[in-house]
Amino acid sequence: MGNAGTTIKGALRTAILSVPIPQSVARRGAEAMEFWNNQEGPRWGSDTHTRGAVPGWETIGPEHRELFTRFAVACGVDTSPRRILEWGAGGGANAVAFAPHAQEFIAVDVSGSILEECRQRVADVCSTPFVPVLVGVNSPHDVFNEVSGEVDLFLCLYVIELLPSKEHARRVIQHASRLLRSGGSAFVQVKYRTRSPWTRPRSWSYARQVAAMTSFDIDEFWHLSQECGLTPRLITLVPKNELDERYAYYFLTKD
Repeated sequence: MGNAGTTIKGALRTAILSVPIPQSVARRGAEAMEFWNNQEGPRWGSDTHTRGAVPGWETIGPEHRELFTRFAVACGVDTSPRRILEWGAGGGANAVAFAPHAQEFIAVDVSGSILEECRQRVADVCSTPFVPVLVGVNSPHDVFNEVSGEVDLFLCLYVIELLPSKEHARRVIQHASRLLRSGGSAFVQVKYRTRSPWTRPRSWSYARQVAAMTSFDIDEFWHLSQECGLTPRLITLVPKNELDERYAYYFLTKD
């Protein structure tokens, strides 16, 4: 019995030590910033969606552009917004499809090198003025130091799930509301939760779970958008595609 008791205690101790310890929102943000500033190699290209690093890179932007157009037409919104801001522009997969239709394209990201990559990709397809804006994960309000005036369209695609917490996501949507002109629109994608416990948001180990950090119940993000001053108009779900799964696309307007 003594050996059995020792074995059980050891197993319990191992189980307890293996339980993840939630980190504070600020700590998760600092870990995320460290991750994006120090990453390199093949994973860098995959996580930032640079050309040649993800399958079907050339189709990502056009597919999103087509979905935006369908949303905009259905809601009576201009399909060629003049001033576009993309939050988390990454390697330019979306920028190359939206920038040619705009008079100015503002790219916001946490990495200076990826902003340069995005600038080059946009320059490959059009001469639309390109404005890079560097922000911190824990200081998204830095955007207001660089962007003056209002924008017509706020894009945020394949980004929310990478944010280290729901609080970080709320800040981004609050800034979207502040940046948009009256009558402007936001096209935002999040990962949605299902009944599976594996789809819950994480609160630890950013580097190991980067693409699964933040997820929302479908109605939860709808209400968050309303609380931030935006009106949800339409939503479409993509349960699975070539890149990942559980994508929810929201079309929001500022009334």
